[in-house]
Amino acid sequence: MITLQVNGLTKSFSGINIIENIQLEVKSRDRIALVGRNGAGKSTLLKIIAGEMSADKGDIIIPKETRIGYLAQHTGIDSSLTIWEEMMTVFEPLKKLETRIRLLEQSMADPDIYSNQDEFTRVTNEYDALQTEFKNAKGYQYESDTRSVLHGMRFFQEDFERYVNTLSGGQKTRLALAKMLLSKPDLLILDEPTNHLDIETLSWLEKYLVGYEGALLVVSHDRYFLDEIVTIVYEISRMKMTKYHGNYSAYLDEKAKNYDRDLKSYEKEMSEKAKLEDFIQRNIARASTSKMAQSRRKLLERTEWMTAPDGDEKSASFTFPIGRQSGNDVLAIEDLAIGYEDISISKHLNMHAYRGERIAIIGPNGVGKSTLLKTIVQKQKALAGEIRYGTNVQFGYYDQEQAVLTGTNTVLEELWREWPTMNEKDIRGVLGRFLFSGDDVSKQVSTLSGGEKARLALAKLMLEQSNTLILDEPTNHLDLDSKEILENALDDFPGTILFVSHDRYFINRIATKVIDISETGAVEYLGDYDYFVEKKQELAEIQAEKELTEKKTIPQNENTKEALKREEKRQHRRITRAIDEAEQTIATLDEKIFAFEHELSNPNYADDHVKLMELQAEIDALQEEHDTIAEKWLELQEQLEELS
Repeated sequence: MITLQVNGLTKSFSGINIIENIQLEVKSRDRIALVGRNGAGKSTLLKIIAGEMSADKGDIIIPKETRIGYLAQHTGIDSSLTIWEEMMTVFEPLKKLETRIRLLEQSMADPDIYSNQDEFTRVTNEYDALQTEFKNAKGYQYESDTRSVLHGMRFFQEDFERYVNTLSGGQKTRLALAKMLLSKPDLLILDEPTNHLDIETLSWLEKYLVGYEGALLVVSHDRYFLDEIVTIVYEISRMKMTKYHGNYSAYLDEKAKNYDRDLKSYEKEMSEKAKLEDFIQRNIARASTSKMAQSRRKLLERTEWMTAPDGDEKSASFTFPIGRQSGNDVLAIEDLAIGYEDISISKHLNMHAYRGERIAIIGPNGVGKSTLLKTIVQKQKALAGEIRYGTNVQFGYYDQEQAVLTGTNTVLEELWREWPTMNEKDIRGVLGRFLFSGDDVSKQVSTLSGGEKARLALAKLMLEQSNTLILDEPTNHLDLDSKEILENALDDFPGTILFVSHDRYFINRIATKVIDISETGAVEYLGDYDYFVEKKQELAEIQAEKELTEKKTIPQNENTKEALKREEKRQHRRITRAIDEAEQTIATLDEKIFAFEHELSNPNYADDHVKLMELQAEIDALQEEHDTIAEKWLELQEQLEELS
């Protein structure tokens, strides 16, 4: 079934076409990625499809029954409701339906209606129809679905009563994504949904989207995410759209093969064309061969020769040289506590960095990864512990917030004022390697896009010639091509790298060591991201087996407030999971009981007492199980209240 068709779409700004004659088709359950360089028109196309922007030409065909959900970049929810109340607004139609069902149940118990056969039949028929509608709309599980999605987006039971307007910008964006997922549109359009998500949340989102019942159209610069999710890739390049089948890696392979094939065909045609031109030039003036030359000139003019295939567009090109080498010991951190205004967000951090290592620092949002980097480069004071620096260590720091850039400078001034001894030609040469040329160098820094600011910050980093790079989310704002250029430059870097990133593909490509930090310490894994995932899973399985064989009480030697707090959190998570499982089981039992009760009222069985007894026995057994689970659910709720 076709969910969306885009035919001949064209959009221009100030007379310059951004996209031209775009063709796009989305079917039910399609998983489509829209890729292309920054500025290629991806977000513009999504806005036009979502109805937030008009096209100059072309048609968008959407079936009347199709519901579209669109989540733009940096979208957040502004609401005076609590998190739970805001999520429940998605289910207003279901809640109204549920209220109507309860009213009908009361009506059926009314003696006046019960004694009136016609009225009772009307009420029961409406009740049956609404029950079926409620069941098909998954009305028995919307609350458990909501908890599941909120947990996936890192909002837990204790957060549900927080007011939305007290959340940070990143939290509001995650909440907007959660609300969009719960609304379950037929076509889900997501523009950079992985922004503001930590690695654990990204992994959950991937699993959720793989099983999503509708179609998906997504723009993302996260290659790992695209490889896990999509099965079709549309590339926008030079205003035109090309379709590829497979995930992102398959798209890259197919694109390279197509380019090689087209280039060979083009070179063969150009060779034939050159031979014709040479023959015409040598023979046109000779009386004996003039007619042959004229004939071939007509052939040359009639032939539709291939144009050169679209190759790689202009890319940034740079490396990170170092001024002098550091000693073998670069950095030693012992029992470090980090935070702001004497409020610790992470403590008991221990790690060592040696020359040549590439260390990825990962962990959930809010645990202090960026704060750790700022503390290392002495832009933030340590609350406790010690940092020892090695011999000749020179830090080059890349700040994800681009605080190293001065908004009032022009692009040229941004470099020239820090390196005044360089001549203008050399400064322009450096900027050209980062795709700033011509009038670009006169732009004010404050007017640059996120990607342009990132490239400018990397240009400054290159000129510093530091032997130890401290990088905070260096791939943010970079398009896929620029990410690959950066990876190549870091691959060739002869010094040491410490970096924070949520880009798992980038971590796999660069890291030789992964350090997973939490509120209470750091765990080191000698390998890339895939090794970290495998090892962490292995350790989790070992721990689970250990917990099965041990008594689940707080160890005597951990009789401290901190240990009690940790145990309390574990108990809270365990009880919450058990409540979710109980609610799902109750919902399933309700559906089964309803199905048997519906069958019990079947007129075909009116005189079949054996069948009726069998059905009633099934209902009684299910009801008994239902009551047992409901009692367990009440006990769990009481336990949760006691913990709170």
